[in-house]
Amino acid sequence: MLPTYSYALPTKSTEVMLMQEQGTKTYVDAVLKTHHRVIQVRTGLSFLVLSAQTAVFGHIIIFSTNPLLFSLCTSQHTEADFQARFKARPELEGLIAQMNQ
Repeated sequence: MLPTYSYALPTKSTEVMLMQEQGTKTYVDAVLKTHHRVIQVRTGLSFLVLSAQTAVFGHIIIFSTNPLLFSLCTSQHTEADFQARFKARPELEGLIAQMNQ
């Protein structure tokens, strides 16, 4: 089972805020960083046949080489998943729109 395509999605940060016992001010207590990596193993019907047989071995390998806070999600790869890896740049899109006018 060899990956055919692999890429990382942008890192997402979530701030955990701490509120004082008296008052309304909040302070950042921790910043949680989430990393996603997409690995496309195989496309087509042959992947569906092989996935049931090799899923157990794949999970053992992945979980034995990664930290405890690791989660695995398997899903059909879509065009939206592919486009999610690109960072949105509204100012750049605006400049491109001005150039095309």
